[in-house]
Amino acid sequence: MKLLTYQYSGKEAVGVLAGAGDVVLPITAFGLKYDSMNELIRCATEEEFAKLRTAASAPPVGGIPYEAVVKTAPIPEPQQDVICLGYNYLDHVSESAAIQEAALSGAPEHPIYFSKRVNRAVADGGQIQSHPALDEQLDYEAELAIIIGRDAKNVSKEQAADYIFGYTILNDISARTLQMRHKQFYFGKSLDGSTLMGPWIVTADEVDFPPKLALQSFVNGALRQNSNTEYMLFSIAHIIAELSAGMTLKAGTIIATGTPAGVGAALDPPQFLKAGDAVECVIEGIGRLRNTVK
Repeated sequence: MKLLTYQYSGKEAVGVLAGAGDVVLPITAFGLKYDSMNELIRCATEEEFAKLRTAASAPPVGGIPYEAVVKTAPIPEPQQDVICLGYNYLDHVSESAAIQEAALSGAPEHPIYFSKRVNRAVADGGQIQSHPALDEQLDYEAELAIIIGRDAKNVSKEQAADYIFGYTILNDISARTLQMRHKQFYFGKSLDGSTLMGPWIVTADEVDFPPKLALQSFVNGALRQNSNTEYMLFSIAHIIAELSAGMTLKAGTIIATGTPAGVGAALDPPQFLKAGDAVECVIEGIGRLRNTVK
């Protein structure tokens, strides 16, 4: 099923998409009193999720037309920084070495983790803040993001799938000048409005594990990235097992699993985002995330 956060009549709420995906059913209609997606993930019971799955698959009764709601990122305000992976696709490793993002000479032996500060995530249809006074080399990175469904500590690779709540699309907007200047990712990845997420969460039961999903990005309709999540260097199971061996991954944790080749910095000549550009990230079975540069 597809779960989303939205605004309607001035209030933010959580709902489930029903019918052909054109109707939003508020979770309160099924007796679920959770005010946010984070609370739903942490607190909802299997019986409550079963109610939502039944509603999502049945012809909708009542509800709100999807086109009538104001879109919001599925987790508008993550409880912690987003955990990200760098260089998790071999073709991106190669192009990154070419543009001197890092001194890389092949696939990394271990995952490269960094965090991304998110005050509030930007929804499908929202604007990408360009921050021209700070950086004129704004770039896109389409990624599959996983949402942890329950606290995970010392999880084995074989158990990893059981800890995944669902999947969404994340566009890891990157300020390349800052990234190069500071020799690390945090500042250049964490400017306000640099985390684009949505349009909803597809629950894990809807996606085969490990996911083998086509992943693409487009700028003004032109194809930029074209890959598949099966080409990750370090699998989702590996990521969850390794991280949970040393830290507790709280329910609601967002992990962005890396981006493939085709970023603007690697094009010849480089093509960075500018005001008015339309960026679209597409992942098979998840949906489309569309945003415009302000």
